[in-house]
Amino acid sequence: MRCPCTSGDTYDGCCGPILSGAIAAPTAVRLMRSRFTAFATGDAEHLLRSWHPSTRPAGIDLDPDIRWTRLDILDTVAGGPFDAEGFVEFKAFFREDGAPGSMRERSRFVRENRTWLYLDGRLDV
Repeated sequence: MRCPCTSGDTYDGCCGPILSGAIAAPTAVRLMRSRFTAFATGDAEHLLRSWHPSTRPAGIDLDPDIRWTRLDILDTVAGGPFDAEGFVEFKAFFREDGAPGSMRERSRFVRENRTWLYLDGRLDV
């Protein structure tokens, strides 16, 4: 099965091991891809686990009527395995009630104790 993040890789070779906790995302962009996959598969636990405690909500209610269909990575700044911070700009596509839609965000990630975490994002950049 292809990974929902549209990397072109299989789920088991891409986001699957990150969502299961078997491996940590090595870069901010890999964490971004895993978070998109979590939205696509309804994995709220991964979304919360990968969110920085300073900005993490108490819970997440995922809308089952939204089907996430594609992720385009538009830009990355830093976010490598030796960086402390990184930015990933993306456009995510979805279908809601049969109608197509999209959202664009510039997400900020921080790396603490060798773990990448989503900090916050600015929509419609």
